[in-house]
Amino acid sequence: MSVTRRGFLKGLAATTAGAAVTSTAKAAGVKHFEGHKGRYGLLHDTTLCVGCRSCEQACNEVNERGPLAKPATDKSVFADKRRVTPTALTVVNQYGTDAEGKPIYRKHQCMHCSEPCCASVCLVRAFTKTPEGPVLYDADVCMGCRYCVNVCPYFALSYEYDDPLTPKVMRCTMCYDRIKEGKQPGCAEICPTGAITFGEREELIQVARDRLRKHPERYVQHIFGEHEFGGTSWLTLAGTDFGNLDLHEGVTHTSLPEIGTAFLGVVPLVITIYPGLFAGIYAFSKRKERISEEEKKAALVEALMKADEATKKKLADAATRAKKGQEKAVAQAVKKALAEAEKKAKEGADGEEVKK
Repeated sequence: MSVTRRGFLKGLAATTAGAAVTSTAKAAGVKHFEGHKGRYGLLHDTTLCVGCRSCEQACNEVNERGPLAKPATDKSVFADKRRVTPTALTVVNQYGTDAEGKPIYRKHQCMHCSEPCCASVCLVRAFTKTPEGPVLYDADVCMGCRYCVNVCPYFALSYEYDDPLTPKVMRCTMCYDRIKEGKQPGCAEICPTGAITFGEREELIQVARDRLRKHPERYVQHIFGEHEFGGTSWLTLAGTDFGNLDLHEGVTHTSLPEIGTAFLGVVPLVITIYPGLFAGIYAFSKRKERISEEEKKAALVEALMKADEATKKKLADAATRAKKGQEKAVAQAVKKALAEAEKKAKEGADGEEVKK
């Protein structure tokens, strides 16, 4: 099939336009989300937690997960660090002792991020961030890829590998149904020491700041979850470094979806433009019509310049949102792609000349 210069350039323009639309759609996802106003959250003050595991028991009862693997009074569970499982959506772990020899405990569960990474990687949109605060999961649309389990920075999701028919991703729901009914989450309602407080997130932040101000000797002067990875619905106060509690210390305030989208926003550009460019150049080099050397060169230069200009513009937009290391990697990748495109084009033009 023969292709004219006009047809080739028209196809290239269409390809570039399609990439521009895709890039624009991706770029829309990198805007930082401050969170819904009035959303709820929970504050866990680890200095008040005594490791009674009442929260674990209440969680299992509310979510109908059956009895605890070991009774709440059994302290042997603290010998090892536990992770959440399909039958234990929250667990309390011990993290050594403080200066006075008092055990340090922290409750572990889904943090219900303001910009959940699990939702950003889900191909079928099985996760939804609600205005009330909880992140919900729809098992009916889940395809079982488990990307969400792998990308969670808090290791707070589990999967029902033992269910061969209808396995689901299991995680804390922040007792969404109870919140809708005007009730507290089960763990907050049952906590005997007040270590878990439920309320509007902004009010909880004020409560936490008051505690930090009134008792500076008791706490590390930081509220974990206020900004980490874009913020979470679960907030934590501690009397020891958060790194000692297996919480990411000193991490970025930018959400993981925002970081990932900024970097990956150039992927559709490379994937969409260059196959079309290569295909166009190939068709151009194979056409049967006799055209002058000047026309061939003009068409080639015009095609490369159009692709190059469109690429540079979109890469410049993406680079401003990417980290320095990511920016460098993207620039190198695109530079290589352009070089290959130019090489293919020249080879095609040379091949056509040889045939003549």
